[in-house]
This record gives sequence, C-alpha cells and structure tokens, in this order.
Amino acid sequence: MKIMTILGTRPEIIRLSVIIPLLDKHAERHVLVHTGQNFTASLSGVFFAELGLREPDYVLQDKQAGLGGQLAAMFGSLEGILLKERPDRVLLLGDTNSALCAILAERMGIPVIHMEAGNRCYDLKVPEEKNRRVIDAVSTINMPYTQQSKRHLVSEGFPSQRIVLTGNPIHEVITHYQEQIDSSDILSRLTLTSGQYFLVTAHRAENVDDPESLVQIMSGLNLVAEQFGLRLICSIHPRTRSKLTEQFPLTMNPLVEFHEPFGFFDFVHLEQHALCAITDSGTVQEECCLMGVPTVTIRRTTERPETVDCGSNVVSGVTQNSILRSVRLMTSLSPKWEAPEGYLTPDVSAKVVKFLLGGNLHV
Repeated sequence: MKIMTILGTRPEIIRLSVIIPLLDKHAERHVLVHTGQNFTASLSGVFFAELGLREPDYVLQDKQAGLGGQLAAMFGSLEGILLKERPDRVLLLGDTNSALCAILAERMGIPVIHMEAGNRCYDLKVPEEKNRRVIDAVSTINMPYTQQSKRHLVSEGFPSQRIVLTGNPIHEVITHYQEQIDSSDILSRLTLTSGQYFLVTAHRAENVDDPESLVQIMSGLNLVAEQFGLRLICSIHPRTRSKLTEQFPLTMNPLVEFHEPFGFFDFVHLEQHALCAITDSGTVQEECCLMGVPTVTIRRTTERPETVDCGSNVVSGVTQNSILRSVRLMTSLSPKWEAPEGYLTPDVSAKVVKFLLGGNLHV
C-alpha cells in the first residue's frame, strides 16, 4: 500500500516524527511531501535533520503573495504529484493551510486520514478554526485525540465509522527524544537559571496581524518584565518579526528578548525549565501541560480546553492587564495537575500506522 504524508509546519513535523519512520519501514511505499508553508532553515529545514528524519520526497517551492496565491500554487503543484504517485491513502495532521490539501485529495477520490480532528475553539475569526471544520468535513477518517474532540465531531453529525479515537502523540514524541532534550545546553548558552525566566511565543494571525492586539500583547510582556524582574525569552516567528519593525509604536523592556526560532530539543528544554509559558501556540499548551509548566494562553479562546480544565492553562485574552493578571495567577499556584484524558495514551503512532496499512500489521 502506498501512503502519502503531507505536512508543512513545525508542529506537524514534530507530531509526525515517530510516524514517518514507521511508515518508511512498513508501507510498500511512503511518499513524504512538504508543502513549503514554513520551509525555512529555522522553521522546518533544520527540523528534519535534528529529529533524524529523512528529507521529503517533494518540497513545494511556489512562493506566492496572499492566501489565494499560496493555496493556488500549493494545489497546482500537489495535483501533479498526486496524479504521478497515485497514493492509496493520504495522511494529514492539524489545522494548517497545508492540511487543506485534504480538499484536493478528496476531490481526486483518494481517502484522507486526518489526525488532530475535532478540535474546536468556536471562534470563526480564527483562521485555523475555519480550516479545522473544512478539513474534518472532507476527510474520510477523522482521528481525534480526546473524547471531547470526538464529542465535537459526533455533535456535528459525523457518523461513528468516520471517527477513530487515537490519543495525542506528543507524549510519545517527547519521550522518544527525551535524551536529546535533556542534553541541550540552551540554558547555559543563554545564561538562564531554571525557573527564573518566562518563555514566550506569539505567531497567530489574529494576534500578530492586528496592530491593536500586537501592541496590547507586547505591552503585557513589558508589564510582566516590570512586575517580576525576570527575562522573557521570546521565540519569534517570521510573521511576528516582520511586524516588530522600526515603525512599531512601543519600546520594549530590555528584559524582553527576541530570539530566532529554537530547534526542537532546545525549545522543549526551555519549556521544561521555564517559570511559566506565555503563548498562543496549541503545541506549547499541550507540551507544558505534560511537563508541569503553567501556561498563559494569550488568546480569546483555545481549542485545547482540556488544558484549562485540568488547571495547567488559563486563557488570558489579549489586553495588557489581563495578561499580567493571568501570569500572576498561574505563577502563584502550585503546578500540580493530572494530564488530560488522551495525553498519555501509549503507542499512538503505531496505532495510526496500523490503521493506515489495514490493521493487520504488527508495528
């Protein structure tokens, strides 16, 4: 059986990093396609080598301005690859523009398997929320991580035969690379002390592309720096960096430090030792929940409500004062919670591969 895996961003590469070698080993042929959505050295290129993954069979290099141009270029290039390779099944993960390739595969009659299905934040201003609903709708099989995500699908009318509950692969991914994560010397390179800094990420369109929201978030970071007197280590996505130009109407506190995106091992090491994470990333919400690190999500909603329910995360909104209040709250509480249902499920990757290949393979 020929399987095609399509990905395009760091979170997809991370979550699929155990599955990809399994498919390479057990599938009759495994075709790996990178859409080029985040294909830069810091955002994707270095990740394949760092995680011990082979290079993709195809990297779509069509760089077009605007969403319409990007999707048109991606679909146009991918259509030729699908016609050439004629995979039996396509595997996708998440809610990125890359995962919208599910539309094209489905229209060509190719079964689509979608991991991370059923996540909902119920805010259609969030671009990824629109993507989730479209991708779930056209996918042949939806694979939610949690019972809550499964309930979302059921409530929307998805029949049970189109839903396969898998659990979240992030725990086994971190476990798989734990030795390399522990060996990271990023704290010494940045002269950081464990538990004496904040880790920050901000990249979502509704935060970064809205000037008012971005000013509020950056003002909130300034308030945290002033209140706590600790360094804020900000891993800056290119989308965010492009907005923090000379015209940005705010002077940042010297304790707020902007860094190029870190490698996976360094970043998870920084997560593990942070006093608190301040983020708009779904991946960071999950990882910090598992590692006992309190999280403040600088958004109005989250598609990971289980992290809020268990006590590891609070959704702050995007005003400067609400961000500061949320950081005060999370740093004042004892970081003790139980991982949400589905977050510690073993052998998720093997389960997915077995399903993809017909269910009879011992992986």
